Amino acid sequence: MTEGVATANAALRTRRRPRWRISEHPYIWVAPLTLLLLATYVYPAVEVVRFSFTNATLLNPEYEYTLRSYQALQRNTSLGGLLWITFLFVFASVVFQLLLGLLIALALNRGVNRNLPGVSVVRIVILSSWIVPGVAAGIVWQLIFSEASYGFLNSLLRDVGLPPVKWLSRPDIAIWSAVIANIWRGTAFSMILLYAGLVIIPKSLYEAAAVDGASAWRQFWYVTLPQLRPILLINTILISIFTLNTFDLILALTGGGPGRATEVLSLYAYNLVFRNFDLANGSVIAVVLLAISVVFTFFYIRLLPKENET
Repeated sequence: MTEGVATANAALRTRRRPRWRISEHPYIWVAPLTLLLLATYVYPAVEVVRFSFTNATLLNPEYEYTLRSYQALQRNTSLGGLLWITFLFVFASVVFQLLLGLLIALALNRGVNRNLPGVSVVRIVILSSWIVPGVAAGIVWQLIFSEASYGFLNSLLRDVGLPPVKWLSRPDIAIWSAVIANIWRGTAFSMILLYAGLVIIPKSLYEAAAVDGASAWRQFWYVTLPQLRPILLINTILISIFTLNTFDLILALTGGGPGRATEVLSLYAYNLVFRNFDLANGSVIAVVLLAISVVFTFFYIRLLPKENET
């Protein structure tokens, strides 16, 4: 009897003892990701901002803190041209990546709904352009745009009796050649996000619109686009930042030439640091890119629908 009472009391004390559960401390699950982001994003960004206030170079480990790099930025006469080239490259790339990504996503969604054969193959082919590294994509498109006898596009033009085009040697054409290559590379990312958004749109909305007599165009305008608005804006934020920081594709395609016709800000920062070994001035340009990305992000976030609007 005594042993039974003791066992019951021990069981009661064990039951009353608070148990530590991981599910009650969700921050533990977020901690590894937080540490990874701090190590790979926040710390490098802080270091870039810090070096922008120095006169550091890659050839001299000693440096001092100064504002001369920002003063030199104000006197940089080529900055206006670089900003214009960057604007053209980013704006054209983002617009056409959104349009083509949306068209391909609509076609794939229609094909899946109708069980058309070959949809998976088309999806894989489109995604293959996204996983190609930027340098490799630049080399491939350099072969396509080449003005030599093996250039693919000029060979097609010669076959139909048209004169060849100086895709990479004319400044007014080279920037658009870079835009085309970047659109080819980035459209798949937009397609992925927009296709995911199309899949989750309730079919009951289309059925109700069809009952009301809405045409396919009206269903797209009044059902599809409003439902895709948050994803369209998020997609625009991401591809704007990706395109703004693209330099590897242009480096392999044109190297920033002819002259400086295709030298965007990101490539200019790369050249300053790794060709001129000017870490301080390169960091200043990186800070400018960071500021533009933040402005883009806040502008697009203001356009996102609020919770009470959804």
